[in-house]
Amino acid sequence: MRENNNSLIIEFILVGFTDQQILKTLLFLVFFAIYLITMVGNLGLVVLIYIERRLHTPMYIFLGNLALMDSCCSCAITPKMLQNFFSVDRKISLYECMVQFYFFSLAETADCFFLATMAYDRYVAICNPLQYHTMMSKKICLQMITGTYIAGNLHSIIHVGLLFRLTFCKSNVIKHFYCDVFPLYRLSCADPYINELVMLILSSSIQTFSITVVLISYFYILFTLFTMKSNEGRGKALSTCASHFLSVSIFYGSLLYMYAHPHSVNEGDNDIPVAIFYTLVIPLLNPFIYSLRNKEVINVMKRTMKKR
Repeated sequence: MRENNNSLIIEFILVGFTDQQILKTLLFLVFFAIYLITMVGNLGLVVLIYIERRLHTPMYIFLGNLALMDSCCSCAITPKMLQNFFSVDRKISLYECMVQFYFFSLAETADCFFLATMAYDRYVAICNPLQYHTMMSKKICLQMITGTYIAGNLHSIIHVGLLFRLTFCKSNVIKHFYCDVFPLYRLSCADPYINELVMLILSSSIQTFSITVVLISYFYILFTLFTMKSNEGRGKALSTCASHFLSVSIFYGSLLYMYAHPHSVNEGDNDIPVAIFYTLVIPLLNPFIYSLRNKEVINVMKRTMKKR
């Protein structure tokens, strides 16, 4: 990978958001607060699910893994971004760049599948309650979780491997706040067509599969809810599904816009607001969406705090 003067490019410069010192300080404080709340919220949820036996059910196990991946996403992006607010050179090495994208891609891919498995879990619980312990046994849950992490790792490895086929000679300045693939494609002096094609095929396939699982699950859930005679049962089922459906809508909406439409690579700085939303805001919102709307989680938190 060479610059125009034939020297090897071994590092990139992350431009970030602004060069104005006042705005830098303000943005640093805002994003640092978001990072702290995100980590406390998600890791706190993971610990709560781990230590409380009442939450050792498929729904909460999937939720715990979702929170873990949200933490992984924040850890992959935010620390380097915060460092660059007060860094003079704002440099990131080629291999740091690849590692950052690897963990980010792993977290986002795993989130897709975990949201799908959570929708399927709700479908089984509401539409087939008598078969729930058979259809969502510990063995099946473990297989789903293992498959999700394998798929996430494979997806990340493929894209990182394809990045190494590119040569970067136009510039080493990334007009973004982290190492995403599209800014790297724009810097490549080799044709990134294959990378773009693989990204479009794999990302679209993963999102189409997971969204299809979610939509089919909720179609049957809604059909079952409308046929329920008990208003109490209907209300309980709706409250259980509402937080998940809200999280799904926010997550898939931003991710589809970012990676599944064909002109993403040419949008330049226009994708930064969307990137901020799904890399920083969504991991922040998820623990609150699931905790504040879930009476069982709230009750467990209250009991745990009283014991302490």
